[in-house]
Amino acid sequence: MSAVLLVLAVAAVGAQRLLELVLARRNERKARARGAVERGQSHYPLIVGLHSLWLVSTLVEGLARGPEPPSFWPLALALFLLVQPLRYWAIFSLGPYWNTKILVVPGARVVVRGPYRYVSHPNYVVVVVEILVFPLIFGAWATALVFTVLNAMVLYVRIREENRALRELADVS
Repeated sequence: MSAVLLVLAVAAVGAQRLLELVLARRNERKARARGAVERGQSHYPLIVGLHSLWLVSTLVEGLARGPEPPSFWPLALALFLLVQPLRYWAIFSLGPYWNTKILVVPGARVVVRGPYRYVSHPNYVVVVVEILVFPLIFGAWATALVFTVLNAMVLYVRIREENRALRELADVS
């Protein structure tokens, strides 16, 4: 796979993340105006760093690997593309409540529409798949393995903190 395609793919995923941060900032302002309480501030920089370094590592390892794509790249690409609709279904289902931070408006009802009817944290399912398969498209095995483990550790903390915040602050009935 050419270096140009690798750079373009990493840039596209980076741009996707940046656009999501813009949306998150807008939603954060709205939530704070409604009295939102933030939790999990201590681990948030780890999440930002993890995602940033994951993209850089994918790029560096992919470039170091060379131009020949791994034989399974179509499967990895298909898995990556298959989870993208779930990402946006989750974001649109949460609407103004979607954020990259844990922000809970006290007394607000927990969203149970869209994919949240079936899975508590559908966006994290997407992230798990992405962090594993995106590097594999370019043969970046080490990146896929290392960042999958790191992501699992961060998500363990994140999901516990998010669930606690929802139980304590939101209307979960």
